[in-house]
Amino acid sequence: MALKVIKRLQLLRQTGAHLCLPGELSRTRLLSVPIGEPMCVACLWTSADRCIQRQGCRKLSQPDCGRMSLSTITKDPFYTTGSVSLHKDSVPRFRLSQLHRPTDAEEKAFHDRLVSCSSSRQVLRLLRTVEIMSDTMAAAALHCVADIEQDGISLKDPKVLEEDTLRALCCQLERDSGRLTEAGLVSALLACTRLYVDPWSTLVVRLVSESQERLDRGQMSVGQLCTLGQALLALEGPGCGMLEQLMVQLQRQGPGQWSLVELTAVYRLLQAGVGEEGRYQDLLNAMHTYTLSVTSRMDPPAISSVLSALVVLNQTQVMPLVISLCKQAVRHIPNFRDEELGLVLGALMHFGHSDHFLVEAMERHVPKMTFTSHPETVTKVMQYFGRRNILSLPVFDAVAESFVYRADEYSTSQVARQIMPFGKLGYLPPNAGEVFRKVEAILHARFSHFQPRTLLNLLHSCILVERFPVNFVSKVFNRYFLQQLQEQGSGVDRIVLAQLTQLYMTVKLECPFYEGPRLLPKYRVKSFLTPGRSLETPVDGHLYNYVKTGLVDLLGARTYFASRVLTPYCYTLDVEIKLDEEGYVLPASQIDDIYKRIAVCIDGHKRFTVNTRQLLGKEAIKQRHLRLLGYEVVQIPYYEFENLWNKTEVVEYLHKKIFPLSYRLSW
Repeated sequence: MALKVIKRLQLLRQTGAHLCLPGELSRTRLLSVPIGEPMCVACLWTSADRCIQRQGCRKLSQPDCGRMSLSTITKDPFYTTGSVSLHKDSVPRFRLSQLHRPTDAEEKAFHDRLVSCSSSRQVLRLLRTVEIMSDTMAAAALHCVADIEQDGISLKDPKVLEEDTLRALCCQLERDSGRLTEAGLVSALLACTRLYVDPWSTLVVRLVSESQERLDRGQMSVGQLCTLGQALLALEGPGCGMLEQLMVQLQRQGPGQWSLVELTAVYRLLQAGVGEEGRYQDLLNAMHTYTLSVTSRMDPPAISSVLSALVVLNQTQVMPLVISLCKQAVRHIPNFRDEELGLVLGALMHFGHSDHFLVEAMERHVPKMTFTSHPETVTKVMQYFGRRNILSLPVFDAVAESFVYRADEYSTSQVARQIMPFGKLGYLPPNAGEVFRKVEAILHARFSHFQPRTLLNLLHSCILVERFPVNFVSKVFNRYFLQQLQEQGSGVDRIVLAQLTQLYMTVKLECPFYEGPRLLPKYRVKSFLTPGRSLETPVDGHLYNYVKTGLVDLLGARTYFASRVLTPYCYTLDVEIKLDEEGYVLPASQIDDIYKRIAVCIDGHKRFTVNTRQLLGKEAIKQRHLRLLGYEVVQIPYYEFENLWNKTEVVEYLHKKIFPLSYRLSW
C-alpha cells in the first residue's frame, strides 16, 4: 500500500493536476494541490479531514466527522464488484471507552446477544441499546454483520453500511484509532475487509496506518499478528510489505511457546496465502513437530483448522500428524460443527487415510444428523465412505432415508454425490425404490440444471446397481449433450467415453425395448481397463500367479487357458477357458468349434469394499454383462483362496469351482 501511495504522489508532483480519490468512483471528488507546497501523503490519499498520522497535522480545518457516503469499488484488484466504500460519518450516538471499559460480564452478555442475532437489523438494534462499548465489542459487531451479509465476493445487502448506527460506529473507530487496543484495532481492520470497505477510505487507511505504528513497536501478540496478517492479505495480497515485517516478528518465538489458539491462527494465516509456493516451510516443519505433541489437547475447531491448512499447503510429508489428528477427531465426532466435520472428512480423503475407530464413531453419529445437518455435510460423509470404499449399512441406510425427504433442497451436485457411492459400492438400501423414484423425479424437474459430467456420473451410478435411466439416456446420447461434454473440459477424457460406452452397452443388453438414439462409434472405447481411473480393477498379481499355477496343474498345460483377454465387449477377462460341445477343454489359441467360454474372475481385495465382502459396483456390472453375453462366469474370491494351504487343496478347489459336474483327471 505504501508503494502505491509513493507512486501516485510522484505522479501528482509531476502534473500538479487534480486527482480523483481512489475508490470514489460513483462521485468525483477533486483535490487541488499547489505545486511546491509541502504535502502530507496521508492527507492527500485519503478522504480524511486531517492528517491521519499521529492524529493530525491540522492541515485541514473541517470537523472530524462529516457525512458518510457509500460507493462501489470496481478498480482494486483485491476488491471486486459489489464492494462498499465507507467515507465520513454522521454524528455518533455512542462512544468507545478505554478509561471505563465494560466489565467482563457485560462484554460476555453483549457477545452472547450478538451470537443470537440472525440478521443485520437485529445487530443494529442491539447496537442502539449500547451507549458505551469497548473496541473489541465494536469490532465483534462488524464481524457479525459480515458473517450475516457476506455472499461470495460481495455483500447481500450493501446498503446495510448506510445505516446511521453502523456509520456512527465506524466514525468512532476512525476518530479514535490511536486509542484502540491492539486487539480491537486489528479486529476492526479485518472486519472492514470482510465488509468490503474501500481500502482507500479514511477508516481503513487510518486503521492500516495505526497498525503499522503498532507493528513497528513490536508489541503485538501472535494472535494479533495473525489477525493483522489476514487483513493485509485481503487488502494487498501475499506481496504486501507489512506482511514480511509481520512474519519476522511472528517467528521471534518458536511454536513451542505458542498457545493452541495461536498455533491454529498461524496455520490459518499461512493457509490464507502467506505460505503459498513453499514459503516459510521451515516454520511449517517446526509447527508440525510441535502440533504432533499437542494433538491430544486439541478441540474440534483446532483439529479441522489444522487439517484444512495441511491440505491447502499441500503438506504431503506429514502423515504421522494426519493420523494423530484423525485419532483425536474420533473423540470429538459428535461435537464437530457441520463445516468442521466437512473439513475433517475432506482432509482425510485428500491424504487417503481411514480409521476403523472413525468409521465406528461415524456410524453412531450420522444416523442422528442426516435430517438436520447441512446438505453439504451429509454429502461429504457419503463422499468419504465412497472414496475410501467403506460400506457402512447404518450410514448408507440413514442417508438414503433422509434423501427421500430432503433431496428437493439439495443442489444437483449434492444429489449426484450422494447417489454415486451407492453405485460405486454396489449397495441398494432397504428403501431403494423410494430413493430412485426421488432421483427420477429430480431428473425430470431439473434435468437442464445438471452439469453434463455430473449428470453422466449420476446416470452411470444408477446402472451399477441395476437401476436403468431409460427415460434420460436418449438425451445423453444426443449430439448437443455430447458437445456440451466436450466444451465443459478440454475435450472428452477416456473415463467419460468409457462411462458413455458402458451406459450404451447396459441399455442394449438389459433394456431391449430401448429405441432411442445410438451412441456414435467415435464416442466408444475398446477397453474399460485403462491406467489410473478405470471401469475395471486390474487383477491382483500375486493372487493371479497362485491361481495360474493351480490351473496348470488342473488342466495339464499352460496352453489350455488364456490370461488377460480383451473381449469384443470392452471387458478384460482375467482367465478364459474354452470348451467344445462335449465339454472338453480346447487350446486357448483355437478360434473354431467353441461351444462355451468360461470367464474366470480372480477377485482380489481391491475388487471388494474394504470392510465387507461386497463386490464393488463396477465388478458386479462386469460379471452381470459377461453372463448376458454368453460367458459362464466363475468367481475366485481372495477370501476363499487364502484358506487353501497346499497344491492339492488348490487344484481340488479350482476343479469344484470351474468343473463342478465333472470328475477330475489326474495328469
